[in-house]
Amino acid sequence: MSDDRAPPRAVVFGCAGPGLSDAERRFFADADPLGFILFERNVETPRRLGRLIAELRAAVGRADAPVLIDQEGGRVARLRPPHWRATPAASRFGELFAADPGGAAEAVRLNARLIAGELGRLGITVDCTPVLDVPEAGAHGVIGDRAFSGDPAAVAVLGRAACDGLMAGGILPVLKHIPGHGRARADSHVRLPVVEATLAELEARDFAPFRALADMPWAMTAHVVYAAVDATRPATVSRRVIDSVIRGAIGFQGVLISDDLVMAALTGSPGERAAAAIAAGCDVVLHCNGDIAQMRAVAAAVGRLGEAGSTRLRGAAERLTAAPTRPEPDAAQARLDTLMAAA
Repeated sequence: MSDDRAPPRAVVFGCAGPGLSDAERRFFADADPLGFILFERNVETPRRLGRLIAELRAAVGRADAPVLIDQEGGRVARLRPPHWRATPAASRFGELFAADPGGAAEAVRLNARLIAGELGRLGITVDCTPVLDVPEAGAHGVIGDRAFSGDPAAVAVLGRAACDGLMAGGILPVLKHIPGHGRARADSHVRLPVVEATLAELEARDFAPFRALADMPWAMTAHVVYAAVDATRPATVSRRVIDSVIRGAIGFQGVLISDDLVMAALTGSPGERAAAAIAAGCDVVLHCNGDIAQMRAVAAAVGRLGEAGSTRLRGAAERLTAAPTRPEPDAAQARLDTLMAAA
């Protein structure tokens, strides 16, 4: 983020398609969001996607505006063949970890380095991964194979390997879904999950991987109620959860971004949801669907990035001061394939 102008608005927006409309271009120029997030609806070819990313940054006049994507691997991957490689689901690495922890960590790191190379060539700078949620028997399948393992220690090791691989390749990771979505028995896209576990149970299992990776630059909140902490508000809009758990017990001090504001777990208008998330302590809110009327309401409800958020954003960017290192893709893929064959 440039230092010679006012901070951007504390929101990341999606856009409707593979190119910007005139209305979108004018809106983004006026709203000045911090950055943008990409989805499959925005993706055609590498060349066209690169042009869209350039258009988005030109609209806000910041060449360093963060551009985010969910490129986890498996079923959550916005970039897919034939233009991009197929990437394994996180659970595959967890299966390998059970037999060969060192090999699994190497495989995760290699996979993340390869993803970083693909994203970096397009101009994408932030990947919303790794998922540090620890799934529990009986939980909703929305996390499922997106999680590395049901063992918090394995999740922490493999999550760090993913972060290391992305950052070595010049991409900032986003831990999700802090402080943990693994127990949820509902999909927060559809309705609000309520977790009834005790605080001791949450600290020992759900919070543990996030605590182990609390030094990472970005994290995304969970739209989940943790009854032991705040019986009425999901983490995204709970000052108690953000202060006492995310910033407190877990110790995360990086950029905190909300999960998508339009998920059905949250209530109120898009503007009300955005204002509530910022008031609770999120640095930035995320609005994904590209609906320009909703985006106008969110922009009206959210001010510019505050001093603390600006400091955290600069700190995150400084994690990537070294030139990215990217392995030779064919050799890295061959080694990854060899490691994964044992899973």
